[in-house]
Amino acid sequence: MRLADFIRAEIEPILEDWDAFAKTIFSARQMGKSGLRDHAREMLLEIADDLDSHQSDSERSAKSQGRGPEDGEESWAEVHGGDRQTSGFSVMDTVSEFRALRASVVSHWTKAYPTVAGQQLEDLTRFHEAIDQAVAESLEQYATEKEMETRLFGAILVASPDPIYVLDLEGRFIYANKATADLFALAPEAIIGQTTFDLGFPFAEDFKHNLERVIADQSFFRGKFVHTFASGKGERFEYLLAPVLDAHQHTEAIVCISRDITEQALAEEKIWHNAHHDLLTGLPNRRLFLDRLEQEVKHANRSSLSLAVLFMDLDGFKEVNDSFGHEVGDRLLSDVAARLNDCVREVDTVARMGGDEFTVILTGVKQRKDVELVAQTIIDALAKLFLGAQQSVQITVSVGISFYPQDADTPVALLEAADKAMYSAKDSGSNRMCFYAASC
Repeated sequence: MRLADFIRAEIEPILEDWDAFAKTIFSARQMGKSGLRDHAREMLLEIADDLDSHQSDSERSAKSQGRGPEDGEESWAEVHGGDRQTSGFSVMDTVSEFRALRASVVSHWTKAYPTVAGQQLEDLTRFHEAIDQAVAESLEQYATEKEMETRLFGAILVASPDPIYVLDLEGRFIYANKATADLFALAPEAIIGQTTFDLGFPFAEDFKHNLERVIADQSFFRGKFVHTFASGKGERFEYLLAPVLDAHQHTEAIVCISRDITEQALAEEKIWHNAHHDLLTGLPNRRLFLDRLEQEVKHANRSSLSLAVLFMDLDGFKEVNDSFGHEVGDRLLSDVAARLNDCVREVDTVARMGGDEFTVILTGVKQRKDVELVAQTIIDALAKLFLGAQQSVQITVSVGISFYPQDADTPVALLEAADKAMYSAKDSGSNRMCFYAASC
């Protein structure tokens, strides 16, 4: 279930949590249920609708900074903030309400779905951004007075789960919120005056370069880095650098907002890996093979080099599957993949195209006999007995070979040529190799 649908379905239990927390706020103790829930339902439904909508790169960037669409219309969060201010709520009270709302939704969601990945993880990220945006919008009413404005930003920084810090023009920390201090496992005052070099950032040189760019151009910069901090928290982060301008529009400091995206990044990598690799053998699948072949053809063309494509079909695999079952067949395919990897270099690509068909890209080919040697090594390796826990089997392989640019000059044509050569090898008795357009 998508998070938006979950919010709509579970809105009553979520609002009950909101009620319970609101009653702990002094200014809300005399309120009835309708007052406690003031605009909460509308805000949740507004967030759910936002989660269902497509989000452009510019909207994603704006929300990461707590900004919503500038359409001139007052959001429910802004209405709520105005009413709360009228009711005597402090900035911290209002921020605390949103923290409770965030916690309630996340608590109900994680109980229903202990592990999330893919679209659900993206939904959760967008929900946090929507809450941050709602906090900012709700507190706009408090920003009319300087004292309240100061308290507003202080409350947001304290409440933020994201590390937020301010650097001077030399790259030294002049402010760090609690999330930043927790990340470094240091007291905030121990961070002040330090640079990223002092704190042992492995990417400090690149970070310094990006700071200088923001200072010089008065531009925003979005980047990513990989680092495990002393606290053990996080591994992959994205960050935003923004200039702080003085009354004369000169850059006087840089604010940085970081976000831990480790879980999201790992989930995205897993999704990508599964989409581009064979789940049984772990080898690249047809999609990734063709992509790599296209890149290798371009490289060979630029470098005036040759490459070879080997197309292999296992002889006797169907009989093994029919006689001993799919479990033995799957084990055999995995063992074949391992032997093929042992027969080539790390720079070469071994892929499973499907069924019992495998392919290899050999790069930087100088002589035909070098490819012939690799092909014969593969034939000999796969002809050896495959030892199993319950059943040992023996197979052979037919290998078709094509060359770039001699036989074809496009990835698809190269693969088709190697495929035809493989069938020629099979027709000639199997357990052998055949070069394209040559007698076997």
